[in-house]
Amino acid sequence: MKKKKKVTKVDKKKILKKKTLKKNTVVKKKASVKKNPKKKQVKKVVKKTKVKKTKEVGKFVEPKLPPQSDKKVNNRIINPAHYQAKKVKKFLEIKTIKEKKVKKIFNTKDYVVYPTHGVGQVIDIEKREVVGQKLEMYVIEFVRDKLILRVPVEKAKSLNLRKVSKPSKIQAVLKILSQKPKIKRTMWSRRAQEYDLKINSGDIEQIAEVVRDLNRANNQIEQSYSERQLFELSYDRFLREVIAGLKITEENAIKKVDKILGRDKLKNAPSLLN
Repeated sequence: MKKKKKVTKVDKKKILKKKTLKKNTVVKKKASVKKNPKKKQVKKVVKKTKVKKTKEVGKFVEPKLPPQSDKKVNNRIINPAHYQAKKVKKFLEIKTIKEKKVKKIFNTKDYVVYPTHGVGQVIDIEKREVVGQKLEMYVIEFVRDKLILRVPVEKAKSLNLRKVSKPSKIQAVLKILSQKPKIKRTMWSRRAQEYDLKINSGDIEQIAEVVRDLNRANNQIEQSYSERQLFELSYDRFLREVIAGLKITEENAIKKVDKILGRDKLKNAPSLLN
């Protein structure tokens, strides 16, 4: 039989210290075990993401589109994507249009009246490409101003481009020149604006009215510089249309118009067309 040893207080203290040390080591081990798996898991996740990225290289990834709401057009459900595709088709169809068919009002060698430049002659009708479209254009020459204009055929009406007046209308308009002048009692600046608008309207009747109102024949008050300028401009525009409409020479046209205005008796009358 073994004899039991007596346990002293010192021995008890030693045993307690050993137990506490064992417990602390166990707790530290558990904590380290818990921490380590987390680190490993994080590494694994990072690796997985890397693998995913390498796998998806070279492949087409469809972008995520927002949820599309269907629309009703003529009681039919149309998807917005389909609606946009239709718009693109229409745009492409418009681009493919190369030439618009527009009726030609004028031919080459026709005399026409452009409101801001007066009488000109159509030299040619040419085709030009503008923004993917082929447009027909009138090439108009103004000999007096030494100017050439190109006007699209489809915009001729909107720009008030017209043919020269017929002989019957010119004969009727010549009667306006024989009437008494109608001068308003307003400031010259306002009257000058009205005369300018009439001259640039391109209407032969309005131009004839300006010629009549600003005409100064025998025994009449002298004109100011601005009045004389407007008179010469309106007289020139009117005379050019008379020449082209009646198909007469410049000398005959001047004699005809000056006789009605009473300017044929002026000895030192300046030549307005030189």
